[in-house]
Amino acid sequence: MLTVVVIWAANISIVKAALAGIGPLPFTAVRFTSATLLLVIVLRVQAGSWRVPRALWGRLVLLGLVGNTAYQFFFILGLSQTTSANSAMIMGTTPAIIALTGGLLGLEKLTRHVIGGVTLALAGVAIVMSRQGAAVSAQTLHGDLLMLCAVFCWTAYVLGMRTLGGQISSLGATTFTLLTGTPGLVLLGSSGLRQVQWARLPASVWFGLAYSSLLALVVGYVLYNSNIKRIGGVRTGVYSCAIPLLATLIAWPVLGERPHWWHAVGGTLIIGGVLLARRETKEEESGTLSSQ
Repeated sequence: MLTVVVIWAANISIVKAALAGIGPLPFTAVRFTSATLLLVIVLRVQAGSWRVPRALWGRLVLLGLVGNTAYQFFFILGLSQTTSANSAMIMGTTPAIIALTGGLLGLEKLTRHVIGGVTLALAGVAIVMSRQGAAVSAQTLHGDLLMLCAVFCWTAYVLGMRTLGGQISSLGATTFTLLTGTPGLVLLGSSGLRQVQWARLPASVWFGLAYSSLLALVVGYVLYNSNIKRIGGVRTGVYSCAIPLLATLIAWPVLGERPHWWHAVGGTLIIGGVLLARRETKEEESGTLSSQ
């Protein structure tokens, strides 16, 4: 998950630079199409034949539509209609919403370590992002609501992937959900794709497409979904609290956005929260090893 955090945090600056040369919906359509093709090839090489149990078809199709098509649609539109600070603040609530929703549905175990870790991490996110000027207003309310819809879509995706258990591999589930979610994104970006002058795109756009497709989607999604099965959606989600902080640090050399003292305070809380939520996982693993 630390690898995923680094990849996704750097992806924010890289995509932001790339979007200067191409619209968000065409960019999303191309990156998801590329990532889907890459995952199909990887799955074919690794697993040879690939069969999805019939009992999972409906669930995986729904997860693809919710976790890819709907999530990306709400996220891109929300980002275009609100501030980056508001977006990061709202997305930073994802671990808490996953924990609470999973606990209410009986899909996740809410322990004192997990609750304490989520609380600390969210406090860190709040400090970092509020100092950057996050604020709700009439001008940003629509975008803020769209970002909140994106959070709920991702929560449903994470908890839905958790219910698959061992019936299908993480790679297979990720590939299938991308296959079912990508067509909708291509349809949404189709009009913009026809207007892109591909021969004139700068190198930053091509690098952004390559990075966001290969690392942010293929590597990131596979590792993320693998960890959901291994340690659960709540503990996996807590790590995402560190993304706003690390993204801020990466944006310093890449975009020239200088960090301040409150980033250190927020970062300490975020790291402490991740370590606290992770503590029980280590204790459980030690107990399992001892029993074996």
